[in-house]
Amino acid sequence: MEFTGILTGILAFPFIGGLVILMLNKEAKEQARVIAAFATGASLLLSLLVFFTYDVDAANAAHASLIENGTGPIVFQFVDHITWVKNLGISYQLGVDGLTATMVMLTGLASFAGVMISWGVDERPREFMAFFLFLVAGVYGVFLSTDIFLLLFFYELAIFPMYLLIAGWGWVELREYAAMKLTLYILIGSVIALVGLLVLYFQAGAFYTANPDLLPAASDGAYSFDFNHIHLAAQYGAFNVNGYMGFDGLTIARFWFPFIFIGFGVLAGLFPFHNWSPDGHVAAPTAVSMIHAGVLMKLGAYAALRMGVQLTPDGARVHLPWIVLLALVNVVYGAFIAFRQRDFKYVIGFSSVSHMGLVSLGIATMNNTGMMGAGLQMFSHGVMTALFFSCVGMVYDRAHTRDLPSLGGFIYKMPIVGVAFILGGLVSMGMPPLSGFVAEFPIFIGVWEGIPAEVIAKAPTSLTENGAHYYGLIVILSALGIILTATYVLRVTAQVFFGDFDEEKYHEVNTKPLRVQDRVALIMLSSWLIILGVYPQIMTGMIQSAVDPVVGLLKYGAGLQ
Repeated sequence: MEFTGILTGILAFPFIGGLVILMLNKEAKEQARVIAAFATGASLLLSLLVFFTYDVDAANAAHASLIENGTGPIVFQFVDHITWVKNLGISYQLGVDGLTATMVMLTGLASFAGVMISWGVDERPREFMAFFLFLVAGVYGVFLSTDIFLLLFFYELAIFPMYLLIAGWGWVELREYAAMKLTLYILIGSVIALVGLLVLYFQAGAFYTANPDLLPAASDGAYSFDFNHIHLAAQYGAFNVNGYMGFDGLTIARFWFPFIFIGFGVLAGLFPFHNWSPDGHVAAPTAVSMIHAGVLMKLGAYAALRMGVQLTPDGARVHLPWIVLLALVNVVYGAFIAFRQRDFKYVIGFSSVSHMGLVSLGIATMNNTGMMGAGLQMFSHGVMTALFFSCVGMVYDRAHTRDLPSLGGFIYKMPIVGVAFILGGLVSMGMPPLSGFVAEFPIFIGVWEGIPAEVIAKAPTSLTENGAHYYGLIVILSALGIILTATYVLRVTAQVFFGDFDEEKYHEVNTKPLRVQDRVALIMLSSWLIILGVYPQIMTGMIQSAVDPVVGLLKYGAGLQ
């Protein structure tokens, strides 16, 4: 048993807060809001504590063997570990590495800002805040879990409150359709990924049964869903035995990797399984859109990286060189469709699809530069989209329309909202010295560098070998996404915030001023976009300490047996 309590506190505050809110009277609206703010604020403070006290040097030292020769466990910090169901190998096991700590802080920022933005929700605020906290708890659980069963448990747990929040408080014209579509897509993707993970779990169990001396000593001889049990089995070659299903050159890793990666990639908006996402963004209440685009899509990318690439690196070497083409479609197609929209929220929804394609591009490089950029992009895009959707929500609450040609002049009445949106737009365009440039530039450099020679040597397939050639073309084509992004950001900014303001049509802007909570959310989110852009070292070392072991696995980990 190992228990520091900090990560459990991050997870427990929103969960307990949601339960307390449900026990309040229906009339206790203000108390529900205060409890939600306290719960998300407490988790945010603890997540900041984890972020700023994470020991990067200790992480690099612990993973030296993984980085240099592709062998060794992932060492997590701030570990909470209690055996839960011993006979089934299930434990309550939490921990963070550099990437996880960053994603946990992103969740804290987006969830606290979401509560601030939702302060004016008057339709059943008690239930809204409770379900929102349960959603946040589920997201925290996925990022923090180092037991694979627990991770899948929280992954599914997050879907249910998302459905209720969209169906119950979303845009009337689309909410039921969008809630059902979102739930089905994510559920089907997660079930497919679950099957793949169970195959790995049972295969690793059979491997350790035949080789009990290789089971990690810290496990006391009991095989479990511990991430490192399966992670180490992969390094021993348990998933790379040639002749899987009777086909020469086929292994468990190579067969199941695309199912695991794309299954989780559905939540990351990977083409062609992305079209649930814009509808979900548009139909969801503002705070839920902030969590949806800001955090949930990163959760899918995180799970694809952690469960797909790290557990089956041999499969990643074979399949990422064609999955990168799907990511390219995400970047260019998503930006083009965003450019074609006239609904304010749909523009941001398709923009998210485009920018998440950059995360997939970074992962598919299989090199240190591209993967570090992917981690930075996950954080930068998460904060940026949370900021975007908060601005959209503030405009819509007063204008009661998202039709771009109908809007105009809002920066004169809501200057802080206009400035925040322009800042988010500059980040989206990748302008220095903001976080978007810091995140996107390493991704493009990583794609230009191409697949490392060591990775190609480990997976001698024609597709992987040719990746070194066509990755350069992908950089050139994906640059079209930057041009399209600049076009639609400038167009939307001009249509919504500049031009003439219709006093008679949008009189609520004068009668419904911004709350202090709204301003707090905008300033908090905007600050991080500037901080990361001006001082990227605050995050680059942490993320590098997490992705270097993954690249080590891809370069030197077990290949075809």
